[in-house]
Amino acid sequence: VQLVESGGGFVHSGESLRVSCAASGFVFDDFTFGWLRQAPGKEREAVSAITTDGITEYADSVKGRFTISKDNAKNTLYLQMDSLKPEDTAMYYCAALPYSAMTAIQALDLMTKRQYTFWGRGTQVTVSS
Repeated sequence: VQLVESGGGFVHSGESLRVSCAASGFVFDDFTFGWLRQAPGKEREAVSAITTDGITEYADSVKGRFTISKDNAKNTLYLQMDSLKPEDTAMYYCAALPYSAMTAIQALDLMTKRQYTFWGRGTQVTVSS
């Protein structure tokens, strides 16, 4: 099982970035996915989650600016980040959970508790003011 994030980088405030998470080694369609971020000196934050049915949920801090999506044919998870702010600077991790019978809110809550089974190594996003 492998999750590999990519697409992180350095952008200016107000710009956009899309990070990706390529998955392999398991049946992508059967998993719930999410994104979590960790900034130095700050608590980790569950950013977004998406269920097997494609239902999404977001942290209040990114609602309206970030969009989570997945492409089952490509076994890839995405996080489109628009109107980026300096406070979005963090390492972004994707994670997968082999369980489908949950709401998106539950999926985000489990991400907050780091109760996902598989994790990537992260991709750094830096937003300058």
